[in-house]
Amino acid sequence: MTNERLLDGRVIIVTGGGRGLGRSHCLELAAHGATVIVNDLGVGLAGESSEDDPAQEVVDTIRAAGGTAALGPGSASDWQAMQSVVDETVQSFGRLDGIVNNAGILRDATIPNLGEKDWDAVLDVHLKGTFTLTHHACTYWRAEHKAGNPVQGRIINTTSGAGLAGNVGQAAYSAAKAGIIALTQVTAMEGSRYGVTANAISPIAATRMMASAGLGTEETQGWSPLDPENASPVVAWLCSEQSGWITGQVLRIDGNTLIAMEPWATGRSHVARSGERLDAAEIDLGLRRALGAFPGGLAALGSPAVSR
Repeated sequence: MTNERLLDGRVIIVTGGGRGLGRSHCLELAAHGATVIVNDLGVGLAGESSEDDPAQEVVDTIRAAGGTAALGPGSASDWQAMQSVVDETVQSFGRLDGIVNNAGILRDATIPNLGEKDWDAVLDVHLKGTFTLTHHACTYWRAEHKAGNPVQGRIINTTSGAGLAGNVGQAAYSAAKAGIIALTQVTAMEGSRYGVTANAISPIAATRMMASAGLGTEETQGWSPLDPENASPVVAWLCSEQSGWITGQVLRIDGNTLIAMEPWATGRSHVARSGERLDAAEIDLGLRRALGAFPGGLAALGSPAVSR
């Protein structure tokens, strides 16, 4: 371990920063010297109202340790609230250097059982929430760039294995998380013009969401491969000036292993026998051969790789 601080003087906004992954990110960022703006409504896992105030607890914890933190109130998907958070952050601290889009809810159901309101709620928090803060931060950074001020903006989004490969019963969550990957890539393309990088993390962690799906418990003792804290050093580095060379990437965190995910690539193919346009009557046999889906095909090549 090293005592080097990567974020002295930098100001970072974290949505969903009150619990689990977000809380761990906030504490790690503060430990590296960042001023942390903590956003969290304190709602339950499904987005239901709660009297808890986890954001204030995180702010108090950071301050008690000698760090600097403030609240960033409002829902991540609330357009005006996130604009206010960005504006007030700049007014109070003179700058904004990074955002961590971490807020999320979960409403699992198979597609026939998934209602419109639940679909909309999940997409609203995860995908729209990621875009909303990204929009206002990028608007600020672009204006700074146009004014001739140096910009080293950092955007860290949160996807998951469901966004990489889907998951039964999580159509809305998987679609939102896959959409976040595409949004990250577009943000990276556009942000490069004015000094902004955008990357996504995909943590394997024992969070409330994982526990609710029966895939682990949020409680851990000692170091664990599923500890939410495992992802936070990656977030701290991505928020730093050091990481300016990497953008548009999805980084999977599996215990103490960091994996740079590969994007979609051209796979096996079927070519029309006529040499002209594809013939619908040929496609079934052609694809079966290409994918090794029946005896006599190219089974020796194995099935297409699927991300975990």
